[in-house]
Amino acid sequence: MVRRLFRLYRKGGVLTDRFGRKKMILFFVGGAAPFALLLPHLPLFWVYPVSFILVILISGFSVSVVYAPELLPGKVEMASGLITGLAFGMGALGAVVLGKAAEIWGLANVMTYSSVLPLLGFLSILLPPDRRDFELLTRP
Repeated sequence: MVRRLFRLYRKGGVLTDRFGRKKMILFFVGGAAPFALLLPHLPLFWVYPVSFILVILISGFSVSVVYAPELLPGKVEMASGLITGLAFGMGALGAVVLGKAAEIWGLANVMTYSSVLPLLGFLSILLPPDRRDFELLTRP
């Protein structure tokens, strides 16, 4: 199973090279959002398979780490460090905030409300085009 997951992650890089980083980020976010919205309403038997699918679809994090240096050319280390640090830092902060919210409003309500959060990933539509796409658009 671990070997299959590793192959899938490797194929993500190949797919990203073929279709573009921005499109793959949108694919991963668009693929994960319906499952995240569905997750709080599933019976316990289906929670694990759907969670497994979500883990696979959320593997787009590596694509965003590779995409960040394109946004700041000449500052590759800073861009990669910022995106990685921000992702893990916001994850830790989100765990604390969601934990406190679960104590106040109850776990079921917080799970339902937080299932909407992956929809924020559709803001990646606002990202600038990939360098390759930009070069194709600017050719005479």
